[in-house]
Formats: sequence, structure tokens, C-alpha cells
Amino acid sequence: MAVPRVNKKLLQELESMGFPTARATRALHYSGTASLEACIDWIVDHENDPDIDQMPLVTVDIDIESPEPFHITEAMKIKAQELRDQTRKKSKEEEKKLELQMEREREKERIRSGKELMEAKQILEDNERKRNIVFRNSEKEEEKRARERIRWKLEQDKLERRVKLGLPPGHTASAKLSIPVRGEIQKSLPVQSVAKSEHIRERLRSLRRNHKDDDARVRRAFQTLLIYVGNVAKNPDQEKFRKIRLGNPSFLDRVGSLIGGIEFLELCGFERTEAGEFLYLPRDKVDMATLYSAASELKSALTNPFFGLLSRDV
Repeated sequence: MAVPRVNKKLLQELESMGFPTARATRALHYSGTASLEACIDWIVDHENDPDIDQMPLVTVDIDIESPEPFHITEAMKIKAQELRDQTRKKSKEEEKKLELQMEREREKERIRSGKELMEAKQILEDNERKRNIVFRNSEKEEEKRARERIRWKLEQDKLERRVKLGLPPGHTASAKLSIPVRGEIQKSLPVQSVAKSEHIRERLRSLRRNHKDDDARVRRAFQTLLIYVGNVAKNPDQEKFRKIRLGNPSFLDRVGSLIGGIEFLELCGFERTEAGEFLYLPRDKVDMATLYSAASELKSALTNPFFGLLSRDV
């Protein structure tokens, strides 16, 4: 028995990455020394093997001048067939287990997706209620100001008539009517989240209209944006999901080169860094309501074939 011969250069690279010599040698030997990626994949697949860190040994060929004849008996054939049957049975059982596991994972994914859709729907309904409240309050305030202006005008007319008749003005002239300023009312109304949701929807519509001749590219952009938004919503504490390199070829091809792609991410909270190299979403500026709303609009854009094509250009 001897240590198998492996590619020394790949062995050194694996050792420099922190893998023990025995584990690296075993990976190079059993993976066929195809490539560094193949060796790493083998290590990942066999990291729980009990002998993963034992140096592999192979039999050294020895020339034998007069080897003794070897006869395959009937018992050996039967045993070999039994081993093959056991292997097939075990393989079928493992396939069945894997299929059941995959079905459970798919069911979990369906439940998770349904939950996310329900949450997004709830957020949209809440935003709609808030918007209706805003509109109702605005109408009430406008009516109130109109009534106060009419009352003030009536008081002024009454005052002028008394002056013309030579009568004392009485207490009419001292009456003070407070007419609220429209800007002050708007400042107190919670319209920011509603407006942002509208901006997000319109940005997606605009993106599709700008590239309506390349539907496949637009759909791929929506799918990519949904991945970015979903990753941040699921892992808000992980910085790698909140940081996008603007010069990344894949990002440029899928999102950055489309009119409105980067602007959509900025509406979701991403900001350009000072050097202009990244889009970055600070942790303290992660707005889950905005992310859920953006995800909902993206899913609507992916499922509705007429999304953005029938709406009015802005």
C-alpha cells in the first residue's frame, strides 16, 4: 500500500486554502484530479465521512510471474447477485427518501410563498386604507376652509353694510377666523409610504414601456430585481445582500443597462456610495414595508402580461 500520486500544484493550492494534506490528497485522488472546483465539491460532499482526514492508500502493482488461476464459483456468482440486488434496493430507497424530502421542501416553499403574498397583500390593503383616510381628511379640511372663507366673507359684507348705514361695527370686525394652511395639513398626513408604493409601481411600468420590444429582457430584469429585494427582506442583517457592485457584468446585463433599473433599487432604499462603485442599503434604512410592497409589485409585473403596456405614459 502506498500514498497515491496526485497533482502537486493542486495539492499546494488546496493546502494554502486551509485543507489538511490528507483531506486534500483524498479529494484529488477520488475526484480524478479534474480541477480545483471538482476537488472542493468532493470535499463538501464527503465532509462527514469518518475517514475524511485519513491519508488514502492504494495497492502497488506487483508483477507475478506465475499467478495462480482464479476460478469463479457458483456461490460467488450468487453472492455477487445478492450484493447487486441490495445495492439497487438501497438506491431505490434513497431515491424515494430524496423524493419525499424534495416534496416536503416544495411544500414548505409553497407555504412560505403564500405567507409572503398574504403579508404583501395586507401591506397593500393597509396602504390603501391609509390613502383613503388621507383623502377623506383632506376633503374635510378643504370643506372646513371653504366654510370659514364664506363665513369670513359674510362677516365682511355685514361690516360694510353697517358702516354704510352709519351703525357701529359692533363685534363683527374683531372676529378672527383661522383658515389652516394647506401645506400644514399635508405635513401631518402619513402619505409618504403610499406615495413610495405608487412610485415603485410606476417605475416598473415605465421600465417595461421603455423596453416593450424586448419582453424577455424585461422579464429577466424583474426576476433579478425580485431576487435582490427578496434577499434583503429575508436577510436584512447580512451586508452582502445589501451591497451591489455597479460594474458587475451580470448586474449591468440584467438590470443596470435598462432604463429605470437602478432607479427602482434606489426607491427601495439603495444609495450610491461616494465613489459610485456600489449601490448600498444601510441597515438602519431597511424598510420592510417598502421591500414587501416592491416584491408584490414585481410579482404582479411577472404574472400580468399587460402590466405597464396599457397604462398612460408619464
